[in-house]
Amino acid sequence: MTFAPMTDAEREAMLAAIGVKSVDELFADIPAAIRLERPLDLPPAMAEAEVRRHLSQLAGRNADADRYACFLGAGAYDHLIPAAVGQLVSRSEFYTSYTPYQPEITQGVLQATYEYQTMIATLTGMDLANASVYDGATALAEGALLACAHTGRDRVVIPTAVHPEYRHVTQTYLRHQGLETVEVPYRDGVTPLDEIAARVDARTAAVVVQQPNFFGSIEDVAAIAGIAREAGALLIVAIADPLTLGVLKPPGAAGAQIAVGDGQALGNNLSFGGPYLGFLAVRQELVRRTPGRIVGATVDRDGNRGFVLTLQTREQHIRREKATSNICTNQALNALTAAVYLSLLGKQGVREVAGQCVQKAHYLQRAMTALPGFAPAFEAPFFHEFVVRTTADPEELTQRLLDHQIIGGLPLGRFYPELSDCMLWCVTESRTREEMDRLVAVLEGLT
Repeated sequence: MTFAPMTDAEREAMLAAIGVKSVDELFADIPAAIRLERPLDLPPAMAEAEVRRHLSQLAGRNADADRYACFLGAGAYDHLIPAAVGQLVSRSEFYTSYTPYQPEITQGVLQATYEYQTMIATLTGMDLANASVYDGATALAEGALLACAHTGRDRVVIPTAVHPEYRHVTQTYLRHQGLETVEVPYRDGVTPLDEIAARVDARTAAVVVQQPNFFGSIEDVAAIAGIAREAGALLIVAIADPLTLGVLKPPGAAGAQIAVGDGQALGNNLSFGGPYLGFLAVRQELVRRTPGRIVGATVDRDGNRGFVLTLQTREQHIRREKATSNICTNQALNALTAAVYLSLLGKQGVREVAGQCVQKAHYLQRAMTALPGFAPAFEAPFFHEFVVRTTADPEELTQRLLDHQIIGGLPLGRFYPELSDCMLWCVTESRTREEMDRLVAVLEGLT
């Protein structure tokens, strides 16, 4: 079946029905400088079967992690996902569920969210977690706003070793509310304690640290917590890959009051960048300033266990001036996926995944930096991401690796001009020794 294009008469009838004289009038509010002043570059109309074949051919050109060996991380991670995850979260009672406004008939969805919150709180070592926000970047921004509201202060100290996108989103959120961010430079891949101390003062609401940081390096979170505590500020720990907590000390045990991050690594596919889910966990004293919603366990009048939306500080539920955030979704399906994934792995499974990531990353780093033209950029300890300096052009090298069905590391010059000769590489438990050895052999042949 082929669909015929709209006739002039049909177009005029539609315009008349909505009360405008022309298509251009519909877009009058869009500045002329950014309008496309030519027809769309589209092929002629095709039959449904032809469209399906065409889209399949386009999809086949994608360098996805199912067919390519992926060594790219930087906030999105190619972890192994048990087949049971997809089967469970695809059940219609979960897949089609929406906001549980009526708890008496949405007990399953509420319990799933409650279990998710409990797992995130346990993983981060915090007292409680909310139902998820959009992604790791917005979770950090919300955590920073929470800290400013709680302390009554107007500055947040953020190291440049925090994920650039997390920093940029947080700066945007704060700037438009009259709040300030203060950046701290890195040194040898980590944030120097003296540089943090020099920037923390009586106006500091919170100090942020990413663990591991954007370069994959391990930060001294406990020492940074001490600096923040001495100044009366909160500590926010951002975590791009929560599976690292299978080995690393959780934020709560290191002195943090707020833990934020992205739950993509918890059973959610890369999906070409989204949708993902942000998580936000806090100490008990911050619960009433926590954005989003919190599901709690209770009992009904007959003593049966049940679940309710305990706190709903969203502007959809309370007066706007009383709302802590304008978050309007909780990424429920992604959060359910995270809960199912963590349930399947259990504590031992999370430790095993984290351990394999560390071991494999160090294996690849040693093999790669043994090649001529490659050297470690930093001496700081790292987890499953690391920075390598190369005499080759990182952007060109990335493109050439695609010819060998390898998704290479991130050229850091895109975010850090001073690291234009460096690449950020990532290794998860998904990578095999054969894939890592093949990468090293290809690099040796290309440089």
